[in-house]
Amino acid sequence: MTLHPKVHGGLLADVDDPEHLADLQKYGIEPISLVVVNLYPFSSQPGIELIDVGGPTMVPLRRRTMLTSESWSTRPILRGARRAAAQRLAVAATKRRLARDAFAHTAAYDAAIVTWFDETAPEDEQEAMPRTVHLALERVQSLRYGENPHQQGARYRNVGYGSWWDDAEQLNGKALSYLNLYDTEAAWKLVHRFADTACVVVKHANPCGVAIAEDLLTAYERANACDPVSAFGGIVACNRTVDLATAEALAPVFTEVVVARASPTRPSRSSARRPICASCGPPLRSALRSTFARSMVGCSLQQVDPVSIDTSSSWQIAGDVQPTEEQWKDLVFTWQVCAAVSSNAIVLGKDRQAFGIGAGQQNRVDSARIAARRADGRARGGAAASDAFFPFRDSVDVVAEAGVSAIVSPGGSVRDDESIAAANEHGIAMVFTGERHFRH
Repeated sequence: MTLHPKVHGGLLADVDDPEHLADLQKYGIEPISLVVVNLYPFSSQPGIELIDVGGPTMVPLRRRTMLTSESWSTRPILRGARRAAAQRLAVAATKRRLARDAFAHTAAYDAAIVTWFDETAPEDEQEAMPRTVHLALERVQSLRYGENPHQQGARYRNVGYGSWWDDAEQLNGKALSYLNLYDTEAAWKLVHRFADTACVVVKHANPCGVAIAEDLLTAYERANACDPVSAFGGIVACNRTVDLATAEALAPVFTEVVVARASPTRPSRSSARRPICASCGPPLRSALRSTFARSMVGCSLQQVDPVSIDTSSSWQIAGDVQPTEEQWKDLVFTWQVCAAVSSNAIVLGKDRQAFGIGAGQQNRVDSARIAARRADGRARGGAAASDAFFPFRDSVDVVAEAGVSAIVSPGGSVRDDESIAAANEHGIAMVFTGERHFRH
């Protein structure tokens, strides 16, 4: 689109400047006080044809009352802006707010175009980590408070993109806080790593119970049994619809949030503090960047995550003992759980039920001791997973004493031979994945 010089003049003239007024009169130009712009809907069907050129040139006009498709839907603002434009007395605060929304709108528009160029680049030009990342986030939910009551919190999403949270329905209870969302997100992601009926209990973004079973009630009971003390005040996630029996089992345990798949009909209210029903699975990850982003002073760190962490077909048996079929199942299960635990992480489990989870310790042997103490012999004959290699054999000795019969870890330590030798001494199968799962 090409604007006529008189349109440009009417848009750009400063009506408070006598020289501008004289030029307007000289060339017969009427000043334009209200600008309404509807950009081509690029996000609806990204492509060159829907990249608006003329529209964005009119949006960022600091001397005009600006309305975009994002702001004109608010009728009181529109009525006020029209009245102010007619009287040439637009309130400064309203103009500033509308100008701010206009610039935010074009920034999001440009960010969507840049992302599209990155995602559709020829294969030989694509980069795992793009040179620049342009994010436009919109606030969609104000939270009760942030990490702590004296802090503020809100949920934002990428402009033009949805989230599973948008389809989730909170059935009752108080408004959610930052930590409620943070922990629920962690629980929902982890429970959807399993195709079979599964239940996860999360506390402070770390799982304190995970189990797979034939039915949801059994899965919940097994997950809660891992660490019932830590489960108090935690988050429960189920990848199936909560039935009456499971709801009754949940009732006696103080649970901050229960998130589960919605039933085909409107789900009934349960006794959970904040039951949340979601009609879809976990968030989709961008091919260029993961949902992980951590702000630092002057910068942001980003990384690309694999779609699935079940790569057991490429694992290597490092020791002399061959894992049995049941041990392989436990190895895969504990590895999947371990990837969701803060480092240093050790997970002990058996029959696809976690019994001991050691998280967030500064050294690996302490994580192993915590996991072994919490398992309390229940993982005997099961498996242990470590999110990184064993720097010394001491952690292998600890989990061996806990009774596990198989261990999975990335391998890669200069002392791998010592750890393998320790596993052989204890008659334990040792498997290396070749892939580390640090999580901070």
